[in-house]
Amino acid sequence: MVDNTTESYALRMVNIEKYFGLVCALRNINLEVGRNEIIGLIGDNGAGKSTMVKILTGVYPPTSGELYVAGRKVDLRTYNVKKAHEHGIETVYQDRSLGEKQVLWRNFFIGREITLPFGFLNVKKEKEISSEIMVNTIGFRGKGITVDSNVSLLSGGERQGVAIGRAMYFQAELIILDEPTTALSLKEVQKVIAFVQKIKEGGKSCIYISHDIEDVYEISDRFVIMDRGEIVASIAKKDITLKALDEFLLEYSHGMKDKEEK
Repeated sequence: MVDNTTESYALRMVNIEKYFGLVCALRNINLEVGRNEIIGLIGDNGAGKSTMVKILTGVYPPTSGELYVAGRKVDLRTYNVKKAHEHGIETVYQDRSLGEKQVLWRNFFIGREITLPFGFLNVKKEKEISSEIMVNTIGFRGKGITVDSNVSLLSGGERQGVAIGRAMYFQAELIILDEPTTALSLKEVQKVIAFVQKIKEGGKSCIYISHDIEDVYEISDRFVIMDRGEIVASIAKKDITLKALDEFLLEYSHGMKDKEEK
């Protein structure tokens, strides 16, 4: 079923809550991600970001609420990781996105192989598509790196580019980047940011999670701030400077919410 009120969004979470026993991990989550929009998801450890991502990717079922992807209501009773992929939600993690000992072309199609009649792997087709993704989708032109290169030869930034390119090829409506620049050098971080910009250029949407506020600010269209399982602010980039955003987050981390509740 398509909800006309959600058609303009790549993703919409409505009144999502998640309990683990008596502990409330997420409360009253209402989040909209527009088509061709990059959301910077910000919050301290324990704010609820990881739980939200696990619900979006089908790892956890929510206790209550509704989820829409590209205007279609998701049946949360049967929603799982495979269904998340079918709905066009892909996640790129910092250190678990690629098979370290596999060549690049195999990494593009892990779990979604192209086969010939009788089930044989169509190696030629997979290599052709992998090369197309590397050169044209993500602009990958690393010297000496081909689709037959082992992942271990790639830098951290290049690995993230491959993972992002793979997600774009599989027609993701929404690509979630979970701490994609952790432990990378400044030069490698800039590579990842360039790859993220390719997501937007490709007309796709993205949730970008990082503790590095400068990176989040550079790449995002809007900032969604979480604290203790709730969304406490949604601010468009045009409405706030990097300095003001940093000050806002510092105030929150120093107990602003506790003061307001007294």
